[in-house]
Amino acid sequence: MQTQLYPCHRTQADYMLLSSGLGGHGTFWQPQIAVLQQYFHVLVYDQVGCHQNSGMLKDGYSMTDMAQELLDLIQQEKIQRLHFMGHALGALIGIELARLVQSLKIEILTLTAINAWNQPDPHTLKCFQARTRLLQYAGSAAYVEAQALFLYPPAWISAHHQTIAKQEQKQLQDFPPPANVLARIRALSVFQVNAEHRAALAKTRLHFIANRDDFLVPYQKSEDLKKILGHGKLSIFNHGAHACTVTETEQINQAILNFLQPSFA
Repeated sequence: MQTQLYPCHRTQADYMLLSSGLGGHGTFWQPQIAVLQQYFHVLVYDQVGCHQNSGMLKDGYSMTDMAQELLDLIQQEKIQRLHFMGHALGALIGIELARLVQSLKIEILTLTAINAWNQPDPHTLKCFQARTRLLQYAGSAAYVEAQALFLYPPAWISAHHQTIAKQEQKQLQDFPPPANVLARIRALSVFQVNAEHRAALAKTRLHFIANRDDFLVPYQKSEDLKKILGHGKLSIFNHGAHACTVTETEQINQAILNFLQPSFA
């Protein structure tokens, strides 16, 4: 697991742990790091199995495995208090992590879930089925080239198509074993938030961020997630699509800071 720590100049600051979505790379959070580093020690990481030279993930790989890998990192770094922010799959990792740390001296102070869900919507499952078919029958290049359609608004793609093309080339150079990608899709497809997660997060401040134009995950799934977890702040924006942290950075960063402000050291 590759990690990167961005220390805050305030030595007594708490940690902010950022967990990305299906792509699994910590670089996804680049638009948020400098802002959050003003108040937190920011820790980002690349999820296991997300690089070309990654080993093969085990049979039956699950969300619990992803959360346990992250828990191992937290314990290795001797972190006892942390804020957590996750995008889509990354948010689910945080929710499962909360369940795993219940009996440990580790406190999740806040959890921010961006374009996440309580259980996959049929539309989302259909999108992942299409991506799975692309990877299996058309190959990694087709899978990567289709990714922008699920992440960004059409106008944003038009305006940034050259940047996207460069990113796609870079992704293909380090594309993980296809079996790993499929294993991670299977894991998120069967995971469901339940009463145990609700109990584990009962004392954690929660923030749910969603976008009405998210093509991959209907924004109502954040409403469902809030409902099953029982509390929290819900912020719904009209524009930004699935990767709103990239496409509407200023808007999302401000919403994040507004929620976290009571936690600034």
